[in-house]
Amino acid sequence: MYLGLAGFALLAFLYSLIAGKVQRLPLSAPIIFVAAGIAMSPLGLNWFSPQAAEINGKPLIDVTLALILFIDAANANLAVLRRNLRIPVRMLAIGLPLTITLGSVVAAFWFDVLSLYEAAVLGTMLAATDAALGKAVVTNPQVPDRLREGLSCESGLNDGLCVPFLLLFIALELGEANRGDGLAWVLLGEEIGIGVLVGVGLTWLGATLLKFAKNKNWLDGIWLQMSLPALAIACFAVAQSLEGSGYIAAFAGGLVFRGLIGDQVHHLVEPAEGISEVLALVAWVMFGLLIVPLALPAIDFQVLSYAVLSLTLIRIIPIVFSLSGSKESLASKLFLGWFGPRGLASLAFASIVVSEQLPNTELIVAVVVCTVGLSLLAHGISAKPLSERLAASESNRD
Repeated sequence: MYLGLAGFALLAFLYSLIAGKVQRLPLSAPIIFVAAGIAMSPLGLNWFSPQAAEINGKPLIDVTLALILFIDAANANLAVLRRNLRIPVRMLAIGLPLTITLGSVVAAFWFDVLSLYEAAVLGTMLAATDAALGKAVVTNPQVPDRLREGLSCESGLNDGLCVPFLLLFIALELGEANRGDGLAWVLLGEEIGIGVLVGVGLTWLGATLLKFAKNKNWLDGIWLQMSLPALAIACFAVAQSLEGSGYIAAFAGGLVFRGLIGDQVHHLVEPAEGISEVLALVAWVMFGLLIVPLALPAIDFQVLSYAVLSLTLIRIIPIVFSLSGSKESLASKLFLGWFGPRGLASLAFASIVVSEQLPNTELIVAVVVCTVGLSLLAHGISAKPLSERLAASESNRD
C-alpha cells in the first residue's frame, strides 16, 4: 500500500515540474498517468496485482466528476454561453438521443450475444462525454469562445441526462420494468428536476452564506480554499441521496455560483482545480493499474472496431446533424463532433453495470474500457493540433 502511495506521490511531483512543457506537446496528464498505472500492473513491472473486488473506484470517480463539473460551470463565460446557447441545446436535445440510438443499433448488430437492452445500455454508456479529458480543448484560447462554452456545457450535462436511460435499460434487461410504461420520462424528469433544484438551491444558500461571512470578516484564507470543493461535493451527494442526478446538480450549482459570485470566483476556483486534478490523476492511475489488465483479455478485433466507430461515426454523425441550420461551418461541426471524449463518466457507468451483473457484463465493460483507452490517446494527442487548425480555419473564414 505505502509503496503504491509513494510511487504515485513521486510521479505527481515529477509531473508538476514538467506540466507546462507537457501541455505544449501532443500528450496529456491522463495519458502519462494511465501509462504509469499499466507499467506498475501485471502487464508491466507487476508491482501490484489488485483484484476488481478489492477496490471500488466509483466513489472516487463520482467525487472527481462532481468537482470538475462544478469548476467548469463556475469558470463559464455566461455572456458567451447565453449568446450561443443554441449549440449545447442542439447537441443535447438532438445529438445526444441520436447518439444513444445509433450506438445501440450498431451494438445490437455488431455483437450477436447482446440483447436489445444490453446494446442500449452500451450505447448509453458511451454517449456521455468527459469534461476532464475535454479540458485541453475547452481551456484552449485558440478555440472560439462559443465552441468552448458549448462543449463545456454539453459535457457538463450529458452524463447526468444519460443516467435515467441507463437505469431504465438495465431494469428492462433484468425484467424489473415494463416496456412502454413511461418510466424513462419519469426517471429523466426526477433526475433533472431534483438535480437542478438541489444544485441551484444549495449553491444559492452557500453563496449567500459566503457573502455574509465575508461581510462579517469571519473568513480564513486557508479554509476559504475548501469552500468551493465542499459545496460541489455537497451538491452532488445531496442530489444523489434524493435520487436525482448529482452530476446535473454539480454543474447547475457551478453556474449559479458563477452568477452570484461574479469575477471573484476565479480565486476560489483555483485551489479546487488543484484538488480535482489530483483526484483525476489517481483515477487514471487506477484505470491503468486495475481496469485495463482485467479487461484486456476480453478485447478483440470486434470490440476494438466498435470502439473506433463509437469515437467517430456514432458520435460525429448525430452531432453534425444536430447542428444543421445553426450557421456553423462544417469544420466547426466536425470539431464539436470529434471532441466528445469518453472517460470518467463511462467508467462510472461501467461500475453500475458490474454491480447489476448483466448477462454480458464482461463484454460491455471490455468495450467501454477499450473505447476510453482509445479516446484517451486519440483526443489527448489531437487536442492541440486540431485546435490550431480550427483557429486558422476560423481566422480565414472571418
